[in-house]
Amino acid sequence: MKQVLFVDDEAKVLEGLQRMLRSMRREWKMLFANGGQEALDILAKEHVNVIVTDMRMPGMDGQKLLMAVAEHYPEIIRIVLSGQSDQEMVLKCVGTAHQYLSKPCDPEILKDTVNRAFSLRGLLANDSLRRLVSRMTSLPSIPALYLELTEVLQSPNASIEKVGKIVSKDMGMAAKVLQLANSAFFGNARHICDPADAVIYLGLDTIKALAFSVNVFSQFEQSDFSKFSIDEFWRHSVATGAFAQRIAKSLQFPEKMIHDARMAGLLHDVGKLVLAANLPKPYEDMWTMVQDQGIPQWQAEVEVFGSTHAEVGAYLLWLWGLPGPIIEAIAFHHSPGASPEQSPTPLTAVHIGNAIELEMQREGDLELASTVDLEYLTKLGLVSRLPFWREILRQLAGPLTSEEALHET
Repeated sequence: MKQVLFVDDEAKVLEGLQRMLRSMRREWKMLFANGGQEALDILAKEHVNVIVTDMRMPGMDGQKLLMAVAEHYPEIIRIVLSGQSDQEMVLKCVGTAHQYLSKPCDPEILKDTVNRAFSLRGLLANDSLRRLVSRMTSLPSIPALYLELTEVLQSPNASIEKVGKIVSKDMGMAAKVLQLANSAFFGNARHICDPADAVIYLGLDTIKALAFSVNVFSQFEQSDFSKFSIDEFWRHSVATGAFAQRIAKSLQFPEKMIHDARMAGLLHDVGKLVLAANLPKPYEDMWTMVQDQGIPQWQAEVEVFGSTHAEVGAYLLWLWGLPGPIIEAIAFHHSPGASPEQSPTPLTAVHIGNAIELEMQREGDLELASTVDLEYLTKLGLVSRLPFWREILRQLAGPLTSEEALHET
């Protein structure tokens, strides 16, 4: 049975949680710890899947507990449940906690959050990769954008709009602000899918804390990875995001779905960043296999890592609580036919945008038919529109990924 450990230093709070969650007793085995040390004692004996902890506790507080859990039990999904007065402490846990809830917590939100955590396991089958991804505190940023952000934030005239534009162009920063802005702790009941909106929602002080106090933003060290170009990665991601947005508009998606398509396009390959930054030697081996055997990258990833970059990226961002439509588009962007949703969605736009961008990138060496799922698009009645999209996206491509676009704010 799935096991959840709840940690608080107040017995009344633990009793309240027991009453609130009584209906879940047949689905979860619930354990309760009065404080951090008692929680560690339980973890030494029990196989816990999810931990939900308060922050402000005597002795070992929530921050120290989560650091210990992340180090010794990285596979456990870590959720903060704390009062709004503890916001400063919660920000210190941005690197070690996966999701954040605020006291008092709606029982349904708590149940949904824990059940969502349990559903994660099916997204990534490889145990060692799950542990690796669960340890991740952030995604490394594009060096030029990281330096630009720190300069703007240090300026006495820092503009939140300018900060939002910088964050919107970087996969790592965008994912982190969306993680926080979509959490119940920050009191947001609506779905935020635009990083610029997330920056405005969180406020300049929170972004400064993330950058300078918590150090959750960091730059990618290109010199370590001969087989992975962060500049090429950025250009492909930005172009795919813009292409997906344009396709979504032409499909007359509602505004929210258009934003989801753009964000999913920007983030669709974050799994590559996770693998390259954390497993550089196997990543190089994987690329050697692609070049020597002429097989698709995803196939070589399965051979080397046991999972694809799409699965790794989807698992990380699902773990961080990003919206479901974005996760679905990332998880299935190479295999949309395997998705349970068989109508046009942000996934459709990302799949097509990614395939067309790859075709442009290879300058005719890669045929669109080899990367697009024609059977899936035939079922949706969209195959005939591919030439139109290819043409309009070629016109859009030029200005998107130029050096000027990188610094344009």
